[in-house]
Amino acid sequence: CPRWEEEKKEDGVKWTQLEHRGPYFAPLYEPLPDDVQFYYDGKPLKLSLATEEIATFYAKMLDHEYTTKEIFQNNFFNDWRKEMTSQEQEIIKDLDKCDFREIHKYFVDKSEARKALPKEEKQKLKEEADKIQEEYGYCILDGHREKIGNYKTEPPGLFRGRGNHPKMGMLKKRIMPEDVIINCSKDSKIPEPPEGHKWKEVRFDNTVTWLASWTENIQNALKYIMLNPSSKLKGEKDWHKYEVARRLKDVVHKIRAGYQADWKSKDMRKRQRAVALYFIDKLALRAGNEKEEGETADTVGCCSLRVEHIKLHPELDGQQHVVEFDFLGKDSIRYYNKVSVKKMVFKNLMLFMKNKNPGDDLFDMLSTFVLNKHLQHLMDGLTAKVFRTYNASITLQEQLKALTNPEDTVAGKLLSYNRANRAVAILCNHQRATPKTFEKSMQILQAKIEAKKQQVEEAQQELKKAEEEFEDTNDEKAKANVEKKKKLLTKLEDQLAKLNVQATDKEENKQIALGTSKLNYLDPRISIAWCKKFGVPIEKIYNKTQREKFAWALDMTDEDFEF
Repeated sequence: CPRWEEEKKEDGVKWTQLEHRGPYFAPLYEPLPDDVQFYYDGKPLKLSLATEEIATFYAKMLDHEYTTKEIFQNNFFNDWRKEMTSQEQEIIKDLDKCDFREIHKYFVDKSEARKALPKEEKQKLKEEADKIQEEYGYCILDGHREKIGNYKTEPPGLFRGRGNHPKMGMLKKRIMPEDVIINCSKDSKIPEPPEGHKWKEVRFDNTVTWLASWTENIQNALKYIMLNPSSKLKGEKDWHKYEVARRLKDVVHKIRAGYQADWKSKDMRKRQRAVALYFIDKLALRAGNEKEEGETADTVGCCSLRVEHIKLHPELDGQQHVVEFDFLGKDSIRYYNKVSVKKMVFKNLMLFMKNKNPGDDLFDMLSTFVLNKHLQHLMDGLTAKVFRTYNASITLQEQLKALTNPEDTVAGKLLSYNRANRAVAILCNHQRATPKTFEKSMQILQAKIEAKKQQVEEAQQELKKAEEEFEDTNDEKAKANVEKKKKLLTKLEDQLAKLNVQATDKEENKQIALGTSKLNYLDPRISIAWCKKFGVPIEKIYNKTQREKFAWALDMTDEDFEF
């Protein structure tokens, strides 16, 4: 039987045997060649090794938008100065006088040289990487050889963060064996730390699924080495997550009726809870207060919304009872939305905001703890994330039913799929900045379209000529030529249609991140059933890695699956 259907262990126990090699550490810093220099105030300056390494982090990013941001520059310069020798601190006092261009050019050239390596050299590098993966990228879990997800520690560098993160530019320090806690089974061969080092601790905890962990220095967040998404434990967890969301389907109408009744409750705490739950359900907002320890960004979720984060419009753009949201959500991504809400929700919000200052809590009688406790009471295992998963999956299923035309080409069906996926990404606020290469790749695509149009026009003329020739001669050779020209024209028209679909898709997706919802919030069985029903190859939706992650779903789904 498939791995995820093997006998279950007692509650809380995740494994009985776990053996692995520990993490693969980022390679040590290689100093710059003598002819590559850093300049301060126009003069070359030889830096100490630690200072030079941090300078290379900034130099590598010179052509990136980050290095133009003041907050990034200030954080980098503050952290860099802390690592300098006292002598360097005396000299280097102004980032504007620092010239990293020669170092930047060195790394650009190095990258280009690597791309231009002959095939044999590239193959050699690939074999070396494969050897490392073979040694560190697998573990033995309950007799199965399982792939590990991220077996390498992150190299040191500058923290980027998403959105306008207040800590961007700060120095991410190198992870050492002394920072790492190892987790394995008592009877296994305990991994050896690199020579001259020792582990922070070795644990034998079979109630967790991580293999190694450490605390990163920027946000003091715990980082883990986990199993690959294709592993048995991850597959089971994924399957369970979507089954919980499917259970919500049976009680969601009752829950909605309940919170709508509570909008009129005499208990103000119930009213606040009911409005917050409406937002979580209707807008897929996160519950809030989910900051990682030490995170300083002013990010909020539903329960931590402040008065300043919303504006009320009795009427706006032809709609009534409009709430305008504007706040920083998870990862400092801005959430901006104008939504027409139910009249009672609007009235309650007016009441919650009465006599409050902009910095006051909107839901001052509600906390994430109270909300989650209430959700558990409504359905076992229910959280704000389950609502998000349920609404995302239901939206995809409904959109696919509405948008898919069975008569479409595969390219046309894929455009419908991406449009359905986009509706989910918009619901979940999965945005991205327009890629730097967007304009260029769009120009290339447009040039291909123009060239293809030209080919179609030429093929049309060729066909016309062939048909005239056949009319004149009425012989078999001329007839065969007409058929040949028709086939060519059809082929070229199909190719043109495909390119046009590609351009539409690219334009519509430029600021939407489809991947997050596809991999984390959408039950893969919906997509697999759709592929089987409409004859779309699974590979067009999920790449090899994703197919491995969703092996459990591929194994059990037929075309009639309904979320």
